[in-house]
Amino acid sequence: MALQITEANYDQVVDTDKLVIIDFWAEWCGPCKALSPVIDNLSKEYEGKVVICKCDVEANPEITSNFAVRNIPTLLFLRNKEVVDKLVGAVPADKIKEKIEANN
Repeated sequence: MALQITEANYDQVVDTDKLVIIDFWAEWCGPCKALSPVIDNLSKEYEGKVVICKCDVEANPEITSNFAVRNIPTLLFLRNKEVVDKLVGAVPADKIKEKIEANN
């Protein structure tokens, strides 16, 4: 299962040399719910290689604002705390895997 990222643990989670993927979502968002099992499966598949986490936009407005996330679901791909890629919408697993391979 994907790690829950919060304003309290954000710095610890992103302080890594691995690729970090943050899934910005909300409980009321239908496409976010559709994407959730995809993210959880990818977190198992890439365990130890990529840090995959979820950020509830309503519970973590500071993180959401810092990345200027306006639409959900949004997937941000970070390397060394910098955004290197982005996907918006409920995209299929193979599209996310393409981005992981391109940025890992």
